[in-house]
Parts: sequence; C-alpha cells; structure tokens
Amino acid sequence: LNRKKMTSSRRHHLKSLMLQIAASWIEQEKKDIVVAKEAYMSEKCPPPNLGGDQSALMETCKKLHALIDKIDEERYDMEAKVQKADKEIEDLKLKVVDLAGVKKPALKKVRMSADAMLKALLGSKHTVNMDLRANLKQVKKEKKEEEVRPRTLGNVGDWRKNVEDKADRKKMFEAS
Repeated sequence: LNRKKMTSSRRHHLKSLMLQIAASWIEQEKKDIVVAKEAYMSEKCPPPNLGGDQSALMETCKKLHALIDKIDEERYDMEAKVQKADKEIEDLKLKVVDLAGVKKPALKKVRMSADAMLKALLGSKHTVNMDLRANLKQVKKEKKEEEVRPRTLGNVGDWRKNVEDKADRKKMFEAS
C-alpha cells in the first residue's frame, strides 16, 4: 500500500479550482433565484389594468386588497409550519442528546496528601504546612445562657422551671 502523496502545490491548485467552481455555482444559483422570483411574481401578481374610470380603479383596488389578504394568510400559515418544524427539530436534537447520554471520563484515584496537593497547585517555591489546629481560635466556656441573659418574651427558658415558679407564687397568695 505505497500510495504517492500529493504535493502541497498540487493540493493548493486543486483546492483553488474547487473554490472557483463553487463560487460559479453560487453565482448561478443567485441568478436562478432572481429569475424564479420574477416568474412567480408575474404569475401571482399580474400588472393591474390602470385604464378606465374611477369605478374600474376602485374595483382594481378591491381585487388587490383581496389578493394581499390571501397572501398574508398564506404567509402566516407558512410561518406556522416553519415554527412547528423548527420546534420538532429542536425536540429531536434534545432526544438525540438524551439517547446518547453524557459520557463521563474515567477518572483515576490519586492518593495525595494535602501538602502535596497544595504544592502542586501553588508551585514548588511555596512551602505549605498543613497544621490547621495552630490557626484555631481558643474559646472559653461561659456560663449557661439562661443565667447570663435576662428573661424576655422571646427567651422564656425551660417550661418546667416556669411551672415551679408559678406554684411558689400561688402558695404566696394563698397564705395571705
């Protein structure tokens, strides 16, 4: 299977020839579109007869308005068909993506210490010590919250203690 490779000059020459042919096709297609448009317009919209009196001109205007209304309806129907087709295409694209699924790359497990990871991220010139406890703030334990804060509507405390306080007050009123 010893195939002779094409030289770069030959490849560029062929590429430029293909581009010239494609450009001529595009020009011919543009000309064909213009001719087709003119033929369609002459068939669908013949030039109106502007001769005659005012009533004939009024009749011509009415016919033109009727044609315009008909063409607007056709255009609206075509737009609706195009929008429906676009929506179907979009739905099918989403289905293709769903069917294909998202392929997750196979990841390798790497055992690496936190120091080695930070050195890899920050570069070898950074020396990092992972003594996390050294930076922690020391917190002293304080008294219980109930004893520190005075009682308010929002801070009523333990309900059992409230019941005991109420019982003491009841006894005080009963004694007097």
